[in-house]
Amino acid sequence: MLLVDDDPLVRTGLSMILSSTDDIRVVAEAGDGDEAVPKVTMHAPDVVLMDIRMRRMNGLAATAAVTALANPPKVLVLTTYDLDEYVFDALGAGASGFLLKEGSPQEIIDAVRVVAAGEAMLSPRTTRKLIGHFVATRMSPRRHHAQAGLATLTEREREIVTAVARGGTNAEIGAELHLSEATVKTHITRIFAKLDATNRVQLTIFAYEAGLVAP
Repeated sequence: MLLVDDDPLVRTGLSMILSSTDDIRVVAEAGDGDEAVPKVTMHAPDVVLMDIRMRRMNGLAATAAVTALANPPKVLVLTTYDLDEYVFDALGAGASGFLLKEGSPQEIIDAVRVVAAGEAMLSPRTTRKLIGHFVATRMSPRRHHAQAGLATLTEREREIVTAVARGGTNAEIGAELHLSEATVKTHITRIFAKLDATNRVQLTIFAYEAGLVAP
């Protein structure tokens, strides 16, 4: 994985935490977004741990640039929560989730593993709280666009988006809606295509904006 943070002490601490595991290897570090993009191209990490507030290119611009690459890595955003107004935009740009900077070492390790495995929702309760906060403050300009997207979905697809926004896994959604896990996965793939989304976090944002779930 690649660590991106403008504080060398933070990078050192994160590297020590992640390198203490048997299954996570830090292949490179970057001090800002300008350094991050070429290092992703050079090292092809599976996961990028991306700070938001950095000198020169910030985490929002870097996330957009990284996720636009061919075969992009998963981007995990580092946030202070209440202070990072850019987190919502980073999630919308394709970040797979986020970590609170105050998280414990085990939470950081678990989050990287979850994202690396392709599960783009981290700590559903906290994720919903964060997304709900940003959507509640920025709902109006995006509501019309979300409603247009909602009109393209079938009733079953709306049920699945709602369940995703509530933090359900494919297996849990299947049990709730009496569908096989494979069928749920097929539905989600179709929903991604209809909404031009790339991960479950973006579906959760959409569900709030479209009014399927309340902040």
